[in-house]
Amino acid sequence: MNAYSTFVRSAAMLVSALTMGLSMVSIQAQEVNFTESEIYFELNDTDGDLGIHGSIDGDAWRDLRIRDAGGKLIGNVRAWGTMVKQGFTQLFFESAEPSFDELDPADFFARFPEGEYRIDGWGNQGGRMHASSLIRHVMPAPPGGITVSGLPKAPTCDEEDPDYDAALVPTVSAGNPVIVDWAPVISSHPTIGIVGDIEVERYEFFVETDTEVGGEEFTAKLAMILPPDATEMMVPEELLGLGEQFKYEILVREREGGNQTAIESCFFLVRN
Repeated sequence: MNAYSTFVRSAAMLVSALTMGLSMVSIQAQEVNFTESEIYFELNDTDGDLGIHGSIDGDAWRDLRIRDAGGKLIGNVRAWGTMVKQGFTQLFFESAEPSFDELDPADFFARFPEGEYRIDGWGNQGGRMHASSLIRHVMPAPPGGITVSGLPKAPTCDEEDPDYDAALVPTVSAGNPVIVDWAPVISSHPTIGIVGDIEVERYEFFVETDTEVGGEEFTAKLAMILPPDATEMMVPEELLGLGEQFKYEILVREREGGNQTAIESCFFLVRN
């Protein structure tokens, strides 16, 4: 091989190496993280059911895959047709939540092992997207010591329950403030999941009542996100003026894994 041929070959190899290097830099530059990636469990302690939820957000993507801690694919969402050009940005999902009679909590947790769950996406303009979310089996205890304007929480609000007694549902006279309060959650659930440390990230409070608007049924709802040191919520007069029977829910979210436990109850409002 003459000197000229050697020079040409060396130059070609150099160009190829530079091209590959630039391509790798370009690919790496296109790899981004999702701005939000939460996969967590939610327990309804009143109804007795568990589900897995997720909230994922970021730049536009056309394909998203979720793998459990063992690397097994458990979810795949893909855009088709014109949606590939548009792209998805946010995904929120809730699984089915069968009662404990149908699916024992231990069997539920066995389906979703503890550890880091990996989220991978492919941008609709190319490039990769990544994130992970910690799954753990520690559930916060439900809020306890609940009262409504000083009256104990109703044992049950299900009128079909044999133990239902309307006389045990807290009843507040209209014109008086309605304050729902609870004890701080400081421990993991006593019977569901595993024992572990709990640090409250936030509480959420929901209240609703059925009313009529123009002769049609309408459900008025209020949702509040409260700081971790909150232990009470006053129901606004504007909502109280819309009904006489109210349902409410208090949800606690723990910080490390984002798991949530909710408890539901009710109260009556009587007008003189």
